[in-house]
Amino acid sequence: MSKKSKRYLAQLEKAESSGALKVTDAVALLKSFSDTKFDQTVEIHMCLGVDPKQADQIIRGSLGLTHGIGRELRIVVFAKGENASAAEAAGADEVGAEELAKKIKDGWTDFDVCIATPDMMGLVGPLGKVLGPRGLMPSPRAGTVTPDVSRVIAEYKAGKIEFRNDAGGNVHAVVGRLSFEANQLEDNINEFISHIDSLKPASIKGTYVRGISVCATMSPGIEVAI
Repeated sequence: MSKKSKRYLAQLEKAESSGALKVTDAVALLKSFSDTKFDQTVEIHMCLGVDPKQADQIIRGSLGLTHGIGRELRIVVFAKGENASAAEAAGADEVGAEELAKKIKDGWTDFDVCIATPDMMGLVGPLGKVLGPRGLMPSPRAGTVTPDVSRVIAEYKAGKIEFRNDAGGNVHAVVGRLSFEANQLEDNINEFISHIDSLKPASIKGTYVRGISVCATMSPGIEVAI
C-alpha cells in the first residue's frame, strides 16, 4: 500500500471530522482541497441498495449535466453512408465499420463513448468482450444505439455522461472539475443524485440510497448527507 502524503492525511482528517455534509458544504470543503498544479476531476459515488444480479435492479443510463464535465469526450461511431457523413460533420473523432471493428477487436479502446446506428449492431455485437468490461458497449438504454447520430454526438460533446452500477451496487460518475464555480458543481451533483433517485426499481423494498460521497482526483472522499 502506498504511503499517503501529509497533505492528503490533513484533508482526510478534515473530511472525516466534518461528517455528512449538505451538498453546498461538501462542495465548499472539496474546493478548499484544490492545491494541486492541475485541474482535478470531481466525481460522485453512490452506494445503492440494489442486487446487481437481478436484471430489474440494474441502474444504468445517461444524463446530460447542465454545466458539462469540463473536458472533451473522445467519440467513435459505427455507421455507413449518410449516417457516417453526419457523424463526421457532428465532430466524431473516428467513424467507420469493418476496419474500426477490427481495430477495436485488436485492443484499441482509446475513446470515451461508442455510438452505433441500429443496422451496425450485427458488426458491433461481437465486440462486447472488449467494450463491455470498459463500459463502452453501445446500448439502446443509454441512447448510444441510434439512427440520429448527430444529436447524440452533440449531447456527449456538451457533457452527457453514462453510468452503470458496479458489482457492489455502486454508481460512479464524473460531475465536473475543481475549477468550476461552486454553484456549477452543486447543480451537477444535485442533478445526478435526483436522476439516480428517479431510477429506483419497484422491486426494492429496503433503503435505496445507502451512501453518497464526492471527491476530487487527489482528495479523500467527503460524505454527503442523504
